[in-house]
Amino acid sequence: MDEVAIKPTIDIIVCASTNNTTSAKNIDNSHPITKPSHSQTQPFLTKIHAGYFFICVSFGAQALLWKSLSEHNNESQTLWHGFNFMPSVAYLLLWCLAVLIAATLSFLYMLKCIFHFNAVKDEFAHHIGVNYMYTPWISYLLMLQASPPWIVSRTCYYEFLCLAFCFVIFLLDVKLFGQWFTTEKRFLSVVANPVNLVSVIGNLVAAQVMTEIGWNEIAISMYSLGMVHYLILFVTLYQRLTSSNQFPVVLRPAYFLFFAAPSMASLAWKSISGAFLISSKMLFFLSLFLFISQVGSKFPSYIFSLLF
Repeated sequence: MDEVAIKPTIDIIVCASTNNTTSAKNIDNSHPITKPSHSQTQPFLTKIHAGYFFICVSFGAQALLWKSLSEHNNESQTLWHGFNFMPSVAYLLLWCLAVLIAATLSFLYMLKCIFHFNAVKDEFAHHIGVNYMYTPWISYLLMLQASPPWIVSRTCYYEFLCLAFCFVIFLLDVKLFGQWFTTEKRFLSVVANPVNLVSVIGNLVAAQVMTEIGWNEIAISMYSLGMVHYLILFVTLYQRLTSSNQFPVVLRPAYFLFFAAPSMASLAWKSISGAFLISSKMLFFLSLFLFISQVGSKFPSYIFSLLF
């Protein structure tokens, strides 16, 4: 296949900023990001990238939330009785919709791997696009957790799928985190961006799933791996140097991943410890503070109008 049909793939993943400095330009010299002209036609499959699996992540998380709320309907606490009016069919529809979208995107991405494998390689080699490789496996794990027991029974096959998806996340960790330590052009101080937090969320989701199937040691190891790299990423992004690469404007919503990681860590630690202890509460309030700071800094006029 010719190179003209391959290059636009990365341009769809991230729109390169024209204000990048010299050190940012040295990140991916072997994988240039070029914008196609209007006369060039792109195959449909090259427009499909791993970032689209965020749709499945959002629907899977919503289905898991509704499942958790429906499981507490019979409790005597007043807080949960307020959700008794929620129909259980809504949870089932959310889960089915998530599975349908995931199956469609997985099929299209498999076709892309077959017919445009060089485009997938360029996506995997990009310092931002590689983080999206976590999203399919995160969505699969969330949908497994949210699956109704009468559809997906908790048998050895369920445990095998959970272990397989978590193992893929671990392999991505070895690839991504290893580059931050050993590859000069991939040092974290140079390539750090908010999308890197997707890898942290992947480890935390894997830890929660491992706890559910009873593999507590693996859950603690995945949790510790995710939290250590979250602290490193948080400090690196917090004191980002002016010489580091600027984040593309089209990906600015990824800044909200800052509070997604500690909130997921709070849920994962609750699953590991078996109760919502002080550590989980600290992570929850940290995510709440980061959320308020993000919203307050991005939309100050909106917040003022809302308070008024």
